[in-house]
Amino acid sequence: MMLARRWGGSGALLGTALVFLALILAMPALKPLFATLFPALARPLYEQDSFLALALWHLALVMASSGAAAVLGIAAGIFVTRPAGAEFRKTVEAIATIGQAFPPVAVLAIAVPLIGFGAEPALIALTLYGVLPILENTIAGLDDISPDIREAARGSGMSEGQILRRIDLPLAAPLILAGLRSSTIINIGTATIASTVGARTLGLPIIIGLNAANIAYVIQGAVLVALLAVVVDLAFERLAARAQPWRDVP
Repeated sequence: MMLARRWGGSGALLGTALVFLALILAMPALKPLFATLFPALARPLYEQDSFLALALWHLALVMASSGAAAVLGIAAGIFVTRPAGAEFRKTVEAIATIGQAFPPVAVLAIAVPLIGFGAEPALIALTLYGVLPILENTIAGLDDISPDIREAARGSGMSEGQILRRIDLPLAAPLILAGLRSSTIINIGTATIASTVGARTLGLPIIIGLNAANIAYVIQGAVLVALLAVVVDLAFERLAARAQPWRDVP
């Protein structure tokens, strides 16, 4: 039964990924379909950029921002749960909360005059927006570990660094991954607005479609963004299933 569950999860991920890739590659062939569905539109298919190129740029932006958010969130979470950083905990949590509460559009508006148009201001906005879920889950995961486990590890001769690497992080891994999962999925959707400052993402058809009242463009971009989010979410689900055994620390 467990094997069937694993195969079922992998099958869902593979199937959704194939649908996503097929739709991206087949989108030009769907032009007659969109022309039939929206006969009033002179241009029923977004053709200014390749959908494959947009998807790759979108994914690269999300991966870069989520990676930066993971480094910041996990590092800060570890720091404030150690004795040396405990007094900074409330401050760090407050800063992270402000970072997510601050609208990404506002961050873009501030960053663009300073560093110009393109992916850079979007990377800053998405990183700030993605830190909080990772930080919160890192702190929750590390706080959830029983002090008795750490004491037993110290009694066996482990250093604080060894306890962190071999006890704390493996036990906290499922919660940390859950935070990274939430952060990444949020950023996939939020990255669409990066196209307003010149970044090439799957948000381009959506933004142009909204400006030109072209619902076909909006649908094409929105469907691909939604499918990308589902694929990434399923990938994290498989990763979380693999991370769960890490809790069985000897």
